[in-house]
Amino acid sequence: MGRTVTETHTAGVRGDSGPEVAQLVASRLLDVPDFPKPGVVFKDLMPLFADGEAFRAVIDGIIAYHGPESFDTVAGIEARGFVLAAAVAYATGVGVVPVRKAGKLPRATHSASYALEYGEATLEVHQDAFTAGHRVLVLDDVLATGGTAEATLDLVERAGGTVAGFTVLLELGFLEGRKRLAQRPVHALLTV
Repeated sequence: MGRTVTETHTAGVRGDSGPEVAQLVASRLLDVPDFPKPGVVFKDLMPLFADGEAFRAVIDGIIAYHGPESFDTVAGIEARGFVLAAAVAYATGVGVVPVRKAGKLPRATHSASYALEYGEATLEVHQDAFTAGHRVLVLDDVLATGGTAEATLDLVERAGGTVAGFTVLLELGFLEGRKRLAQRPVHALLTV
């Protein structure tokens, strides 16, 4: 028995960069039921990454929203955040820093554990990832309960960076992760 994959409903979409960008993300989003466990509907953004024109438009939209001079480096959250961060870093000529799952980085790290909507996790960043005051744009694919984002933003600051912005492709508004980040600006290209 296979999973049934469905397209995400795209009528009345909204996002912080306007309805056109939100529609673009929604049109390339697939729902995968019961992944990674029964009862969870996984939002698969791989069709967006695989579509060169759509991916370029999303990356350009992220850069336009923040402004290419507003950050010194980009941090991507494992794993799909790496794809976004690398593309934004390349397009703006800045460096990229991975925020990884525990045990994946070879040097001294800062770590933060947090609860997920379906488990627990620990993230790490190298202690020397940023110079003091470095303005860091943090990117991830999805904002759900906000645990991953909160942990990452704290890690950036513990490593000496200053959070210049936080962007996700998709915000699951019904999980209220934005409330958890109330003191931080959140930029979501699509909110469902």
